Amino acid sequence: MSLFGYVVSYVQLLLLVLLISVLGGRLQPFRMIQTLFTSKSKRDEIKAKEAAELERLRALRAQMELEVFGAEHERRSGALSSYETWWSQRYQWLRGQGYLLRPRYAPEWVPSWEGSKRNASDCEDRQIIRFGRIMDATRLSDGLYVSLKVVKKSEHPDEADIGLYFMSDKLAPDPKNHCVPFFEVLSVPDEDDKQIIVMPLLLNFVKLRFDTFGEVMECLRQLFEGFLFMHNHHVAHRDCTWMNIMMDAKDLYAEPYHPVKPHMKRDYSGYASHYTRTQRPPKYYIIDFGLSRRYDASEENPLEYPIFGGDKTVPEFQNNTDTPLNPFPTDVYNLGNLIREQFLNTKTGFEFLKSLIDDMVQDDPSKRPTMGQAVERFDSIRQNLGTWKLRSRVTPRDEGPFEHMYHGAAHWRRRIGFIVKRVSAIPRLPQ
Repeated sequence: MSLFGYVVSYVQLLLLVLLISVLGGRLQPFRMIQTLFTSKSKRDEIKAKEAAELERLRALRAQMELEVFGAEHERRSGALSSYETWWSQRYQWLRGQGYLLRPRYAPEWVPSWEGSKRNASDCEDRQIIRFGRIMDATRLSDGLYVSLKVVKKSEHPDEADIGLYFMSDKLAPDPKNHCVPFFEVLSVPDEDDKQIIVMPLLLNFVKLRFDTFGEVMECLRQLFEGFLFMHNHHVAHRDCTWMNIMMDAKDLYAEPYHPVKPHMKRDYSGYASHYTRTQRPPKYYIIDFGLSRRYDASEENPLEYPIFGGDKTVPEFQNNTDTPLNPFPTDVYNLGNLIREQFLNTKTGFEFLKSLIDDMVQDDPSKRPTMGQAVERFDSIRQNLGTWKLRSRVTPRDEGPFEHMYHGAAHWRRRIGFIVKRVSAIPRLPQ
């Protein structure tokens, strides 16, 4: 067989694998095809990292759920877990407060797959919330999808107050305010230590692929702006990790997405299609004020004992757990490390940010820039990037040739359209 014949046969094999993956609906076709072009050692390394991170998140979730809802018990497939039961028992009360939970949590719920040949995993009411403290709901007054977060006041006494502070008449309308809105805080009947915070339904900021450098730069601009806003109002977040950065994605999707499986439509009738961030620019939000602290304007050097949030790498916390430290430089480290881990270490072409990020993650907190200084440097870097760079595609370091070719072709089709229509290379939020 000629070389051309081998190439054709190989391409046919790849297309066959892709077709089987898509029709099966269970596999991730591009990740699977990518493995054909990746060395075994690299694949093993990636799998090991993914497994370790998944196990860490599962352990963290189990610990948090145990603290709030009590012991977890064995249950039949599809049955409510103990933390789901807690929410289900408050279904009618929440409805009376104006919030409707999904059918799975209704008192009279009967699994839709029982007595049929349907696969339970294909049913909407089989989709289980991932974190017991967080529940999704629909606000009855206007149909808005919201998130409900149960908080123990004894564990996080300042969370509700800080969130409501940023919802004050003076601060809420400020476009620089990227703190997640608190619509209201509910007191749980017969549980004086618990309260439920009502927030908009948001999606993690890395859940959807970044298409261009311009999209990333707008995201980072909003994050720098948001943390500077918090610091200017004397609030240290103290837990800036990728899990606590979200975006309002409702306009990114052609139809409402499912809160547990965002790649599916909310009613689970099919896959949910979405736009790029250039086509529908989202607003990014900072969430989770459980470890946050607010200080008086007169406190020039507030001190707090170290407390580990999601980022366990903070240099000043490694050997100084008994020494109170200023939490604001720690916020600078956390944000810098987030950018380093999510972009510099995993994507190509972000070397232009390295000098700033290196300064933000210095071991000595006193040598780090303030958030204000970091914002000034970031703005200077952003303004010096050319249109060609901003329109260029963001490429993962581990992207395989087939995936590169597929996403590259789709990117160029969109890119040419944006140039013709004179769409800004940096997405701009609607005024």
